[in-house]
Amino acid sequence: MKTPIIVKIAAVAAVVGLAGCTDLKPLQAEVDGLKTQVASLQSQLSAVKGTADSASSAAASANSAAQGAQSTANQALAAAQASQSCCDATNEKMDRMFKRSISK
Repeated sequence: MKTPIIVKIAAVAAVVGLAGCTDLKPLQAEVDGLKTQVASLQSQLSAVKGTADSASSAAASANSAAQGAQSTANQALAAAQASQSCCDATNEKMDRMFKRSISK
């Protein structure tokens, strides 16, 4: 009674084993194709990363230049305001001088 069960199990195992032995060449070709695509994507990723790093560096440089320009503009504004204040004071003095000469 045990022998027919063992024979059936062996037969099932043989069928499963033979079914698993399919041709692996197409699968290997797909794996090779995927490896090639991964290598290509890695090189593209490296190029994109380099470009992004370069853009980031350029942006930092532009930001630094903009800050320098803003500082210079602020200094020019301060000088212009001081000059305007001096001009206003001179005009006020001249107005007072003419008012005194007219009132005498």
